Amino acid sequence: MKNELITRRQAVTGLGVGLAGLAVSPVFGADGVPLTGAAAAALQDPTTKYPRPPFKPQQQPFPGLASKMDPRPDHGEESYKGSGRLAGRKALITGGDSGMGRAAAIAFAREGADVVINYLPAEEEDAKEVIDLITKAGRKGFAIPGDLREESFCKKLVDDSVKRLGGLDIVVSNAARQQTKPSILDISTEDFDATMKTNIYGPFWLLKASIPHLKPGSSIIVTTSEQANDPSPELFDYAQTKAANTSTVRSLAKFLTPKGVRVNGVAPGPIWTPLQVGGGATNEKLKEFGKATPMGRPGQPAELASIYVQLADNSASYSTGQIYGAMGGGGQP
Repeated sequence: MKNELITRRQAVTGLGVGLAGLAVSPVFGADGVPLTGAAAAALQDPTTKYPRPPFKPQQQPFPGLASKMDPRPDHGEESYKGSGRLAGRKALITGGDSGMGRAAAIAFAREGADVVINYLPAEEEDAKEVIDLITKAGRKGFAIPGDLREESFCKKLVDDSVKRLGGLDIVVSNAARQQTKPSILDISTEDFDATMKTNIYGPFWLLKASIPHLKPGSSIIVTTSEQANDPSPELFDYAQTKAANTSTVRSLAKFLTPKGVRVNGVAPGPIWTPLQVGGGATNEKLKEFGKATPMGRPGQPAELASIYVQLADNSASYSTGQIYGAMGGGGQP
């Protein structure tokens, strides 16, 4: 009996060894190479970490390119460090060429996942950069362009992703259309239809096609918005779709959670992406973009990357049906 017991000193020593092991867990750099002897990260003031308004006027044809924005958005290209949290996972991300989709793609790859990104053909320039970053992280990256407003393409996108990845266990429904209009009176039926098809029909078709492939432990992440609960009058149609996306998360979670598949959402506030310069905001609004938040600036896609990783990670196993806000202190999460 005596030999089966351990002393308090032995227990504390063992705990110390365990903590020491955690302290030296491998950390991977932007190039996928393990970092050793990394120093403690210095504190950063979030209010001055990234560019603040005013921003210079700039507009691009929809959907816009991150590579042509000034300043260029930060998706974590140089800053995100992985640690193997998603090793061996297989992810499909819509809108993966820029914005939060690109940030998630970079982070997922550096955490050990293989990734398919979807985007519009006009975004090919940005998409190539993302695939290059994925492969530099030592993971497989596949680019599948196409329009989510077409049901047949959504099904083909999922089928092709499963074939190329050898399965599917993370689905990020992120692609969206946002076009600013002074009021409802200025929104044509054609514009309204395009926004609904992109932001509501597309995710419906995408998720419906994906669910049969998802095994217990898989994760669905939907990008919604602060607009779901605090809509702007000039984003009348877009705000409606984000409310629908939020409802999708909560409803689908009740259906899929008993099957072992988690569903969560990420609700950004004002984030510096092509969505804004591609018709989502006027030059007047763009000049002061993000200023009204307590943070006093817009967010960068890189600042949301860790949220997508956490929601895809097994460690978030009790999180489902939730909406995670990143709004710089504003909004209504």
